[in-house]
Amino acid sequence: MRVNETIAEDGAAGTAEGRGDAPVGQVTWQRYGISRADRERKKGHPGRVLWLTGLPGSGKSTLAFALERELHARGIGCFVLDGDNVRHGLCRDLGFSEADRRENLRRVGEVSKLFVEAGTVVIAALVSPSGEDRRMVRDLFEEGDFAEIYVRCSLEECERRDPKGLYKKARSGQIPSFTGIGAPYDVPERPELTIDTQQAPATESVAALMKYLEARGDLLGRLAEAGQV
Repeated sequence: MRVNETIAEDGAAGTAEGRGDAPVGQVTWQRYGISRADRERKKGHPGRVLWLTGLPGSGKSTLAFALERELHARGIGCFVLDGDNVRHGLCRDLGFSEADRRENLRRVGEVSKLFVEAGTVVIAALVSPSGEDRRMVRDLFEEGDFAEIYVRCSLEECERRDPKGLYKKARSGQIPSFTGIGAPYDVPERPELTIDTQQAPATESVAALMKYLEARGDLLGRLAEAGQV
């Protein structure tokens, strides 16, 4: 198939049917001229998503940016999609209703998928309180491309830290649907990895993540074989 040739699905050429809510007949899927495998070979490692979830104040962002620095130092192309940062641009039109939170995660999941296709490691750090919504994001990816990392920290410790003063506002009623206070958080049932930031400092948490990646072998292992680490 040529690069810009439309794809026929279910007998309707060039439709967006089955790919979301795009107007049928107005959107066509364009094949990439460079394959994911070609991009990964060029970079020397595969694209992956490490999805960090946990209560507000559990340390997701701190851990994400520390891990990004470590991976970058090892020559791995990576990028952090932080929950607060994406709400300044990509998701600036969304609030914190259940529907808006789900849409927020869907958008970040779709952007993460593009990064993976480009052979980049995405470190997504979002509260993502709903287990159902996290499964929705996971289902966007092929087996092995997505890893859920539960950043565990007790509500009491997160509230004690309260780095943004949000728990105080939630307790006073200024934020009625704040996760952990006025809205539930679904603890991951089967995460690929659990990091306890209440018990371990950031350096140990990053070391645990690197150990997990090394044990998988599909990311750091390729660089080691190429003599890059």
